[in-house]
Amino acid sequence: MSETTEKLHFVMVHGFGHGAWCWYKIRSLLEASDYKVSCIDLKGSGMDPSDPNSIFSFQDYNKPLIDLLSNLPHNEKVILVGHSAGGMSLTYAIHRFSQKIRMAIYVAATMLKHGFVTPQDYEHGDPDLSIYGDVCKMTYGLGADQPPTSMIIKEEFQRKILYHLSPIEDSTLAAMLVRAGPLRALVGVQFREGGDADSVPRVFIKTLQDRVLKQEQQEAMLKKWPPALVFALESDHCPFFSMPTLLFAFLLKAVASIKAAT
Repeated sequence: MSETTEKLHFVMVHGFGHGAWCWYKIRSLLEASDYKVSCIDLKGSGMDPSDPNSIFSFQDYNKPLIDLLSNLPHNEKVILVGHSAGGMSLTYAIHRFSQKIRMAIYVAATMLKHGFVTPQDYEHGDPDLSIYGDVCKMTYGLGADQPPTSMIIKEEFQRKILYHLSPIEDSTLAAMLVRAGPLRALVGVQFREGGDADSVPRVFIKTLQDRVLKQEQQEAMLKKWPPALVFALESDHCPFFSMPTLLFAFLLKAVASIKAAT
């Protein structure tokens, strides 16, 4: 199959505490338009059986994504789409597999070229939910005298913070499926120089009503590592629930920009 006629392959990467399930609307729209779609569960997420309190490294957390990319046919390239903390997984993949990635699309996602290297990186890419009060439930899997091993936003705060513009059915579904995320795996993540991180076209989709990743944080990341394209949605933090049709349209626009450049 030629480069121009092959079916484009989207690989969807969820954010912290979510899983492959969160892309169900977008997957349906993409597959109905004849795209290939892989929605993965990172380790300790979704239906993956691993205990998030036992995952201590970013490499271990991302093993399902790395395995998928490692096992691609040598001539296949994918379009990575990452949400929220899943943006860190995209950047990690770019550093390791730039030759296998056609484009990386960051949806309300952490987009830091080198990870959390400076205090400014934490300021720009790490959500601060303290304004909402005591919203996070921590688990101390290594003992109360050690840093927490996993975290989840308490159910009574999830809709207010994550899904306030989403259908109630979706926030109800999420409350049933969200798991504690492996906190230790995402603390202090840094990327060594490897591959050409700027060789992969990037798209950033802003979420203008986001209560997790604030507007000033999104703008700071865009300024520090400018992508090829920027789109904006009047969405909460989870546009795959609140604005799936518009998010789908932006994914298609991003694909069209690849085709126009080749």
